[in-house]
Amino acid sequence: MKKVVTIGGGTGSFTLLSGLKKYPIELSAIVSMADDGGSTGVLRDELGVLPPGDVRQCLVALSDSSEMLRALMNYRFEEGGLSGHNFGNLFLSALEKVTGSFGLGVAEAAKILNVKGEVVPVTNKDINLFLKLKNDGLLQGENEINHNFEIQKRGVEKMYLLPKAKANPRAVEKILSADLIVIGPGNHYCSIVPNLLVSGIPEAIKKSKAKVVYNCNLVNKKGQTEGFELDDYIDAVEKYIGKGRVDFVTYNVGRPSKALLKKYEHESELVSFDKETRKNRRYRVIQTNLLDSKEVRFSKGDKIAHTRSFIRHDTEKLGKVLMMLLELSDYENIFHDIV
Repeated sequence: MKKVVTIGGGTGSFTLLSGLKKYPIELSAIVSMADDGGSTGVLRDELGVLPPGDVRQCLVALSDSSEMLRALMNYRFEEGGLSGHNFGNLFLSALEKVTGSFGLGVAEAAKILNVKGEVVPVTNKDINLFLKLKNDGLLQGENEINHNFEIQKRGVEKMYLLPKAKANPRAVEKILSADLIVIGPGNHYCSIVPNLLVSGIPEAIKKSKAKVVYNCNLVNKKGQTEGFELDDYIDAVEKYIGKGRVDFVTYNVGRPSKALLKKYEHESELVSFDKETRKNRRYRVIQTNLLDSKEVRFSKGDKIAHTRSFIRHDTEKLGKVLMMLLELSDYENIFHDIV
C-alpha cells in the first residue's frame, strides 16, 4: 500500500483529506500547531492546552464514524458561556487533560472517531508563531498575523517560532517513508509556513525519496499574498525545503460564479499562472478545474468566520488528481518500456 503524507492545517487540510480518505492508501496528516485564534486561542490561554482546532478538522475529515458523531465534533455553540467554542475542540482539550499528553489525547480521539489513517501534530511543543516585518514591526501569533493586511505592503523580513520547536519524531518518520508528500492548500503564512519552520521537517522532506506536490491556493489573501502568482508560492515554499524539491503543482482553471466573485472581491483575488513568464521550471503544473461549486456556510457562533475562505477546492476533484500523480511514475515507466 502506497503512503501519502499531507502537510498543512485548517480548512485546507480538511478539504484535502476528505478527498483522499476513500482511496486504498496509507494516509498521514501532519498538522500545524501554531493556531491561537477563535475557540482554540481561548482554550490555549485558559487551560494551557495545545491547539486542538486544526487537529480536530483533520480527525473529522478522516473519520469513518456516523454522520451524527462527525456533526457533533464540528458543532459550534452559538450562545451562553460557551458561545464560539467548538465541541470537538473542548473534547480534544479534555482528552489532553485526562491522558496527560496532547499526542495521547489525539490517539484516543482517533480510536473513538474510527479514523482512517493517522493525524500527527508537527511538534509536541507549545509554540507561538512570529512574523517580523521589514520596518521592524513584529506580529505575534497566528491570529494577529491572519488579521494583518499590511504584510505585503511592509514586507516580511523573517518568520520564526518561539520557543524553537523540534519535529514530532512520528512526523519525521512518516515523511521519510512516504511515496507522496502533499503540501497545502491553506493559508500561506498561518497554515503552511508554520510546519516548515519546525526543525527536522524541511530536512526530512529534502531527504525523503517521495514526490512532492504543492496544491496551489485558489485565491490570494488581500494584504498578505495579494499579487502572488503560482511561481511565487513555489519560490516561497522552496525557500524552506530546497530549490527544485517540488515535483508537481496543482492549479485550478475553474472560475467561480459572478455572484461569488463579487461577494469575495473585497477580500482576495484568484491566483494567476502564466506559463510563459518562467522557462526553467523544474516542477510540472497540473492545470484542471478543481473548484467546488457549492456555497460555503458558517455557524453563527464562529467568531472568525469573516477570515475564512468562501472559494474552496472540490474534495473529489483534488483527490482524483493526487491519486493520478501518485501512480504517474508507474505509468511513465510502462510507457517508456513500450516505446
